[in-house]
Amino acid sequence: MRASHADRERAVDVLKAGFAEGRLQQPEYEQRIGRAYKAQTHAELQMLVADLPQGPVPQAQFMPQRPMVPATFMPMPLQMPAPVHTNSSATGALVCGIMTPVTWGLTAIPAVILGHKARAEIRRTGERGDGQAITGLVLGWLAIGGWALFLLVFVLAAAVNL
Repeated sequence: MRASHADRERAVDVLKAGFAEGRLQQPEYEQRIGRAYKAQTHAELQMLVADLPQGPVPQAQFMPQRPMVPATFMPMPLQMPAPVHTNSSATGALVCGIMTPVTWGLTAIPAVILGHKARAEIRRTGERGDGQAITGLVLGWLAIGGWALFLLVFVLAAAVNL
């Protein structure tokens, strides 16, 4: 792992203490100080101070359990959002609404019932499909209105012929 400026300064402090105690001679002290300032890794610094009693900061600090990388560069764990499902009643309302012309309006009432049921479930659960439910409702009510209009015209025509 790469050494920081603070790591180099700690190693130099250990070397100064060793020199002050008489554990290092002047030429060796100067050589180690020069190497400490040029050190790129923790391992290089540890070799320079390993024979001194104060030694480096404990090994656990040189080899941390978690990498000392800024959070900006740490990979984010992938947390995919839970898939949002389409409400099945909404799909049923849409299918029944589309089928009303083919079935002569027999699926209009199920389209309206499923549409209202789907909208209530969507509000409660947050599922998708509100557009499908509304489309099923509109087509169902149009078919019911068409049949009501047809029956009204039929009844009026029958009343006029009486």
